[in-house]
Amino acid sequence: MSVPLSIRSAAVLGAGVMGAQIAAHLVNAGIPTRLYDLADHEGKTSSKIAIAAIKRLSKLSPKPLALASLAEAIVPANYDDDLEQLRDCDLIIEAVAERADIKHSLYQKITPYISDHAIVASNTSGLSINDMARGLPESLKPRFCGVHFFNPPRYMTLVELIATHDTDPALLDALESTLVSTLGKGVVRARDTPNFIGNRIGVFSLLSVVHHAQRLGLAFDEVDALTGKALGRPKSATYRTLDVVGLDTTSHVIATMRDGLPNDPWHRYFVTPDWAQKLIDAGAMGQKSGAGCYRKRGKTIEVLNPATFDYAAGEGKVAPQVAEILAIKSPHERLAALRNSDQPQAQLLWSSLRDLFHYSAVQLEHIAHSASDLDLAIRWGYGWQQGPLESWQAAGWREVAQWIRDDIAAGNSMSDTPLPDWVDEIDGVYQHGNSYAPGEGNYVKRQQLPVYQRQRAPERLLDDPLNAGETVFDNGAVRAWHDGDDVLVASFTTHGHVISPDVLKGVEEAVAIAEQRFKALVIWHPTAPFSYGADLKNAVKSLSSGDRDTFSHLVANFQKASHTIKYSQVPVVSAIQGATLGGGCEIQMHSALTVAALESYPGLVEAGVGLLPAGGGLKEFALRAALTQGDQGDLIGELKRAFECTAMAKVATSAREAQQLGLLRHSDTVILNPFELLYVARQQALALAAANYRPPLPAQRIRVAGRDGIALFDAQIVNLLEGRMISEHDANIAHRIATVLCGGDVDANERVDEAWLLRLERENFVALGMSEKTIARIQHTLTTGKPLRN
Repeated sequence: MSVPLSIRSAAVLGAGVMGAQIAAHLVNAGIPTRLYDLADHEGKTSSKIAIAAIKRLSKLSPKPLALASLAEAIVPANYDDDLEQLRDCDLIIEAVAERADIKHSLYQKITPYISDHAIVASNTSGLSINDMARGLPESLKPRFCGVHFFNPPRYMTLVELIATHDTDPALLDALESTLVSTLGKGVVRARDTPNFIGNRIGVFSLLSVVHHAQRLGLAFDEVDALTGKALGRPKSATYRTLDVVGLDTTSHVIATMRDGLPNDPWHRYFVTPDWAQKLIDAGAMGQKSGAGCYRKRGKTIEVLNPATFDYAAGEGKVAPQVAEILAIKSPHERLAALRNSDQPQAQLLWSSLRDLFHYSAVQLEHIAHSASDLDLAIRWGYGWQQGPLESWQAAGWREVAQWIRDDIAAGNSMSDTPLPDWVDEIDGVYQHGNSYAPGEGNYVKRQQLPVYQRQRAPERLLDDPLNAGETVFDNGAVRAWHDGDDVLVASFTTHGHVISPDVLKGVEEAVAIAEQRFKALVIWHPTAPFSYGADLKNAVKSLSSGDRDTFSHLVANFQKASHTIKYSQVPVVSAIQGATLGGGCEIQMHSALTVAALESYPGLVEAGVGLLPAGGGLKEFALRAALTQGDQGDLIGELKRAFECTAMAKVATSAREAQQLGLLRHSDTVILNPFELLYVARQQALALAAANYRPPLPAQRIRVAGRDGIALFDAQIVNLLEGRMISEHDANIAHRIATVLCGGDVDANERVDEAWLLRLERENFVALGMSEKTIARIQHTLTTGKPLRN
């Protein structure tokens, strides 16, 4: 049983922050969910705790719900009145407080109401799953396991799956398939040890950095400057991560390691630092309480000095000589330079990396099956670009191992425990796409379940082979290729997948080849973003020189490419994830169908740089409004959403919100796992081809709102301008957007064709592009990466 489970409804037990967000992600995936907590019999309802938790979801950032209205699919419930409803639930996830006694008591209470096929899983972050299974009825034990979501559940890829001695292996396979395909997660099977894999290694890494920072006398903000993006890790780095997670939560995880791992050779380091305990005692838990390692005073971020317990403005930076070392491209040379440097910052990095490698090697066999489990847990759970073991191998497996031994012998390591023997028996934990499993003394394949066959380009670890497919053509900006089937795939190869003139040429060529030799074309990239939009660097050359004709020609070429996509004789399907901005959004708007990962963020953002959408996006909004409203409907009401979306440069926070904004169609497909995008897009494209796909008929008589519509939108613009909410240039841009959406200076309900609307797009785009204020906005954005309001 390795296909995804059939889950008609689910229940989450525990309406705390984690439980409520798990419930939110279940409904993101289309699974009706009941959220349980204690009963409160005062008032009209006894489920006030769950109701309050559901309401809080809309206030959390980042947003747990892909669309605010999805909260209606979460049904509040309580343990006194609603246990009977558990009989209808196929999946029950327990997420109550991290105390074994509370969990056992709850299991005893719910057991009589669990159906004979339901899976029960605990979301514990580190308690023993086997211990929790004790006392369960024999009939339930095969259907019980651990399923540890990382916080926040919607955004963090990692889920750790932990079996008990009695868990049915086939059921575990089915649950993993569900987590991967239905919920979009990256699943790692962990052994039943305290804190499993992610928190075991991740928390040790934090403790190691904190230990060495204190030893070397480095300030919190200095350490964060070193251990964030400079090291290929999230910008929250070390101390900011402690604040985000919560010092109290981190202390609890450390306590789990301390109490559950008395024989760990590093056990003496499993303690909450004195300064952290002092903060906890004072109620300064980090971000959620407004103060921790850092606090915000006005616009100033202040950092704690643990010696004086005072806060002051932070000035921590990477020392110039350390920055030079970190800029070295060779991982081996970079690590050697850190090891050989006497600079305290360099010593912090070498010492913490050495101890992390050491700890990971010693514990690998005890906490995970193979090296890939450990590295993926850290990548997906902590957002690192590389896991510890692949970083070690990239720097030179055998030589780094000798450096670790030398430091152990010199008494520099946090533990004198020797490296395991298997370290000397291999040249690295990755070999030809396989991962070393110490328990088997061999390299094993990862991700064996059939569900992973849907992932054409899964997360690549060190030494994983790249399956490039068979190239049909490559013009340096677009590569068209196939896997021996009837679908041509076009992938942009520009940085950020920006749309340059060569990308437009490549798209047109891909369509032409697909029409001749294939059944369909899919536009897809193996990694996000789908596109950051048009290549502004190329456009600014024409603008700066005042070359109006060249600039207008660039826009016309974009419109021509969009037209080619829309009227292709074979279906063109766009498969999007991440940022899908400006021209990237317009490309998918012209596709026959879009397949979007839930975490897709489309937006027509040209107004932010002083322009308007001119790749056919405004034309599509006008056309869709006319088709939706017919001959008598409310065109202006339909266009209002499009006007606000483009004039305010809105970016959808999910694919579901993009559908609500009209940036995606409701007929477009939304999936949760971005690794499945190409698989689903191919299937959809072939289905369209099998149904004898024909492109839409050219729209010759599009009803537009005309001058009346423009006047109404202009009234809104004037109100915003007088309220000083927008600048005069913003008002000019918004007026031109309204002009295109409403079909220009024509009577209300006049009929125009697509060429008319495209001409309006082009003329207004060029007029804005030639203005000094727009040129200033574009240059400012290219220089700083931030918008300019002028």
